[in-house]
Amino acid sequence: MAFVGRGRGYDRAITVFSPDGKLFQVQYAQEAVKRGYTALGVKVNSGVVLAAERRSPSKLVEDGSVEKIFQVDDHIGAGASGLIADARVLIDRARIEAQVNRMRYDEPIPVETLSRSIGDIKQMYTQHGGVRPFGTRFLIGGVDTNGPQLYETDPSGVVAAYKAHAIGGGATGAIEVLESRYEEDASLDDAISLALDALKTVIEGKLGSDKVEMAIIPAETEEFEKLSKDKVDEYIKKAG
Repeated sequence: MAFVGRGRGYDRAITVFSPDGKLFQVQYAQEAVKRGYTALGVKVNSGVVLAAERRSPSKLVEDGSVEKIFQVDDHIGAGASGLIADARVLIDRARIEAQVNRMRYDEPIPVETLSRSIGDIKQMYTQHGGVRPFGTRFLIGGVDTNGPQLYETDPSGVVAAYKAHAIGGGATGAIEVLESRYEEDASLDDAISLALDALKTVIEGKLGSDKVEMAIIPAETEEFEKLSKDKVDEYIKKAG
């Protein structure tokens, strides 16, 4: 409530700037992402790794029914943090964009083109009355004619390319690990180990496939692959 007081009501409409040039609704959406679970991506010459923290809200929830990593196209995946309901809507839009590109140009959509398209949609929701910004941040990874690619889109619509990055509540600790150990020419297995070590800093208790969701897009195959629980456990054992 203190934030609202300082804004003097400028947070009541997305189309109104505060006197110091802020859109408070966008900042609130950024806060929703910070309260979300951690997701990260690592891009190396041999492919892209996407990983996300997974927590089950109840023992009664069916395993795998709540996703944090989504397949967008054969060669593209996305990790999300923040409001996953918002993420699902945008993922559906992303899948449509990918399908339209295949029909129109008879080729897979470039990762950058898809990322900027999602960024454009997010930006539109920061300048029209009667709507609110999407409270989700994406790490979009894939392999196209330019090789492995990794992009981030935030609630304001900003799109940026990364070698490795983390989003969500534990992003700060995970980014420190990524910055200290990242190597662009690392193997895909090494990139997976790095992603798991980064997640260790934010996941409570022992690391296991019940707490981690992972996907890879190898440069060799250019195909998205969601790793099974057994495969994740295998990589966790290798990482030590």
